[in-house]
Amino acid sequence: MISETNAPATAWAALKRRKVVQWAIAYAAGGWIVLQVLSLLAGVYAWPPIVLRIGTGAVFVGFPVALVLAWYHGERGEQRISGTELLIVSLLLALGGGALWRIEHNEAATPTAAAARAMASLPAAAVPASAKSIAVLPFADLSRARDQEYFSDGMAEELLNALAKVKDLKVAGRTSSFQFKGKNVDMRAIGHELGVANILEGSVRKQGDKVRITAQLIQTEDGFHLWSESYDGELSDVFALQERIARAITDQLKVILQGDQQQQLVRAGTGNAEAYALFLKATDLYNRRDFEHLGEAVDALEQALQLDPKFARARARLAATHVVWENRDAPFRELAETNARAALALDPQLPEPWAVLGRSYGNQRRFLDAFDAYQHALQLDPDDALTNYWYAVLQIMTGYTREGRARLDRALVLDPMQPNAELWRGLELSYAGDQEAAQRSVQRAADIGLSFAVYGFAEVAFARGNYAQANELLLPRVTRGFAKCGINADDAKRAMAGVHGGDAAARTIAVEVTERCLADSPEPTQFWALKSLMYLDQPARMLAFAQPRLTNNETFLFEMLWSPYGKSARRLPEFAGFARKTGLTAVWDKFGPPDSCRSDAATGDYLCQ
Repeated sequence: MISETNAPATAWAALKRRKVVQWAIAYAAGGWIVLQVLSLLAGVYAWPPIVLRIGTGAVFVGFPVALVLAWYHGERGEQRISGTELLIVSLLLALGGGALWRIEHNEAATPTAAAARAMASLPAAAVPASAKSIAVLPFADLSRARDQEYFSDGMAEELLNALAKVKDLKVAGRTSSFQFKGKNVDMRAIGHELGVANILEGSVRKQGDKVRITAQLIQTEDGFHLWSESYDGELSDVFALQERIARAITDQLKVILQGDQQQQLVRAGTGNAEAYALFLKATDLYNRRDFEHLGEAVDALEQALQLDPKFARARARLAATHVVWENRDAPFRELAETNARAALALDPQLPEPWAVLGRSYGNQRRFLDAFDAYQHALQLDPDDALTNYWYAVLQIMTGYTREGRARLDRALVLDPMQPNAELWRGLELSYAGDQEAAQRSVQRAADIGLSFAVYGFAEVAFARGNYAQANELLLPRVTRGFAKCGINADDAKRAMAGVHGGDAAARTIAVEVTERCLADSPEPTQFWALKSLMYLDQPARMLAFAQPRLTNNETFLFEMLWSPYGKSARRLPEFAGFARKTGLTAVWDKFGPPDSCRSDAATGDYLCQ
């Protein structure tokens, strides 16, 4: 009988005799080599992460199987595996890999919390997505230093822009597609969210002047890979690589190319690869609205224009950067308009400069000019989501509420996850009295990542009579606004208490603080002070302060006038003069009365309700 003290030594001797230890070491070394090769291939061919995870799991599943076989064959005194045993091991590994795939697949099919809330706010799709529809997701940056994200994103966006111009193809907007960047969301969920049947994803590996672009086209219904290809070239070849990818996609989806698209789909606007790379870098900052770094975007675009002075797209993007950076400050406004006109001189077919002019004119109360500019932009590209959103805002600002709301809906059909448009739809729903729908819409904007969605939440809270919540949400922003006209934080807080639900004494204090701010305010006039006067039932004072000078938020000022809170101002006799002096009357004379007004034949003015 073997004593307990000798049992470990005896067991170790048995393992050595059956060569189990040697098998374990050999298996571990072989498994490590397999995983290294698999990792290398996954990086080269841009395989999804699930491939590497399944491979790793299969190697671990095989380890105990290898030990059992080692013991069994060691007992028999031979170290060979029969064909039957090899088949059994292969089946076990396949079953283990399949189980891991099912686990991964089920996890991937569960959207992120933000995506789940976004999907919950949408009605179920009435009809399946058209087979000729696609979303282009951001391409992964596989460069060694992982410092070319702007370039890989730019490649995806350029392909999206090219495909969006194909008449026979529905393409999800950039804002919506790029919301899924870095998120583990199943293809079916993305297809449902964006209303598309296909997804293009890929990767870019850029090292020096060498570029490899890998792209794959996937059906959202079942995850089937329709097509996959890798393209290698120099940086100077990137335009040709994009063209080849775009054409491969249109071939796969069997769309009909019309006119000059038969010769060229991708139009970079320059033949200078360095200028193009600078344009992509600036576009990345512009798209993220990274206001602290928009100066870098301006520098990059100016460098691109030095390399290629005829690069009209760079000139147009420079104009757009200025108009979103500080669109109410005169120097930026002038730069935006100057660059927009210069871009049109280089390429009259670009819609972006016209949209920039529309945005700039609207913020100056040059409403007729703004309408004209947006109409030019939409003639050139009726499906541009940002232009439709900006134009919708202008329509709402000038009293055409029904048309503006319809255009907001169109902008969100074109780009379902455009956060600014979603916020505005939430505000309009709140003004229409549907607070539940408004809350969902604002929540959707917040989930997408809009920082000032808090403004929409505050409007809904105010409409529901939850004044404490409205004050809590708005106080930080209102305090900053009042500080610009010399009002300290304590006085700003007292003003807010009177604006939202305060008693008579609190409202009196609020009026005093607000009028002190407006009297001492440097240009531009502070919108928050005007809004406070409106809510304090001082519409005549609000119009008197608002009429002579531009405010720091023209869009929300004029939107407020057409909300339920602006009714008292619209009914004043003074409103006709305000409308005439701010340019509203000229718009109505050309396009007809707005929703809440009618023309007075005797005076030529408009009577509004």
